[in-house]
Amino acid sequence: MIEEQSIPSSRTDGELIRIDHITKVYQLGEVEVHALRGVSVHVSKGEFVAIMGASGSGKSTFMNILGCLDKPTKGTYDLEGINVGNLSRDELAAIRNKKIGFVFQGFNLLSRTSAIENVELPMFYSTVSNKLRRSKAIEALNKVGLGERIGHYPNQLSGGQQQRVAIARALVNDPSIILADEPTGNLDSRTSVEVMGIFQELNQNGITIILVTHEPDVAQFAKRHVLFKDGKIRSDKLNSNPKLATEVIKEMPVIDDEQVEAA
Repeated sequence: MIEEQSIPSSRTDGELIRIDHITKVYQLGEVEVHALRGVSVHVSKGEFVAIMGASGSGKSTFMNILGCLDKPTKGTYDLEGINVGNLSRDELAAIRNKKIGFVFQGFNLLSRTSAIENVELPMFYSTVSNKLRRSKAIEALNKVGLGERIGHYPNQLSGGQQQRVAIARALVNDPSIILADEPTGNLDSRTSVEVMGIFQELNQNGITIILVTHEPDVAQFAKRHVLFKDGKIRSDKLNSNPKLATEVIKEMPVIDDEQVEAA
């Protein structure tokens, strides 16, 4: 079990992420693959950033480094003033558990575990009591609109509902940042907008969100677009007029379960 005190103290100003001149080189036999080439990005608390780029652009490598799943070959990554490159494996695990919430395209839920038990999972690695763990999981599920389905198993939930459970799981430890990797990739258009609406609401409540997507329509819900190409950042622009999911959904047709079964 990793205790909270294994995480170094963090800064208190508005900067959440500072990445300076990072490179990432993979050695494949005798061949060096340069996945990132001198990337610098700063993210403030409360931002909603879309990371975009084609396959092989470096965006997935960048997200792995952001999520403390990998380390850069060169350069520095500070998360709330913590130099991630100097951390031990246990400290990296503690950072991932306490400061970062992950949402993936494939949901990554345990199939034989109920919604509330899936959401409780990140807290099993902390000193949280059983009672508090259960109440925090219920609170997180209520935030994503699934308070009435806490006992349902993944096979009893739609794709959109499963992604809501995954978002609740990402929220349950009150992370500094949510990293969402193609979170709408397995969802239909309407459900994708509904999920983006959840992210927008969370962001309005102060949660920093960094979203990887190859879909421009999905990126339009974010407030900032960072475009990767060939391991470099080709553009980093504010989106002055992000779409509001609550407005977009009003213009979309409702697809009920009977229509889906008939198709």
